[in-house]
Amino acid sequence: MADEAKIGTHWQDDELDIIVADYFEMLEADLSGQRYVKLQHSRALMARIGRTHRSIEFKHQNISAVLDELGMPWIPGYIPKRNYQNAVFEAIDRYLTGRPEVLERVPASRTMKVPPSTVFVDAPTLAAETRPVPAGLLRLVQKFDPVERDYRNRTLGKAGEAFVLDIERRRLADADRKDLVPKVRWVAAEDGDGAGYDILSFDGSGRTRLIEVKTTNGSARTPFYLSRNERGLAARRPSEWRIYRVHLFARDPRVFKIAPPLENSVNLRPETWRASF
Repeated sequence: MADEAKIGTHWQDDELDIIVADYFEMLEADLSGQRYVKLQHSRALMARIGRTHRSIEFKHQNISAVLDELGMPWIPGYIPKRNYQNAVFEAIDRYLTGRPEVLERVPASRTMKVPPSTVFVDAPTLAAETRPVPAGLLRLVQKFDPVERDYRNRTLGKAGEAFVLDIERRRLADADRKDLVPKVRWVAAEDGDGAGYDILSFDGSGRTRLIEVKTTNGSARTPFYLSRNERGLAARRPSEWRIYRVHLFARDPRVFKIAPPLENSVNLRPETWRASF
């Protein structure tokens, strides 16, 4: 039962640590395909920390919003709400700092059980304006940078490439172009990185497609790195080169395509420099 003295008061650190840990317990069950009941978790939290059901549900949505900013999956049903209490950033920081393996989740495999056409979705539109980011959230995103994290997670990257390879082969087979299926190549695995694309494929008429795969467990709007080599190849061969942005990979992968000129689809800004003597 809720403690009436707590209604309208800020959550304390111990309460936030409890609800954050409970949220990640549900999230792990969700991603692993295990059954759990959100209402049971909510009632247990009400009994343990004395907050109302409404307050607990709202905090769950706050946590979803932070995980979305971190390029992580969040629990369906807890739609992100971004009017945060700053202390939630610190609670999530404490949890992730003690459990870094949570940030590196890679599904064992991702084999399509539906037609490839259902995997493709529209790309997100460019944001019209930038909303202000709380300082605590900015520090958290800088510490657990989703762009850098996805870039360094080679296991995730290779899993995404294998996923797209399977999609392309199945797509061509479904389009009655079985003659092209053996010609689809995983260039990054067979020849190594550096070509400026990961997979050589074809469209239905047999024209070449040079596919650069970018994979994240986060949502469609999670940013990603683009190398100078990749951007250069996009400019030189715009009719052939494509980005396949694989997102929501840990749960229900979806893909959208980006075609050159890249500036029409994404905001590009330099973040690294090569230093030489």
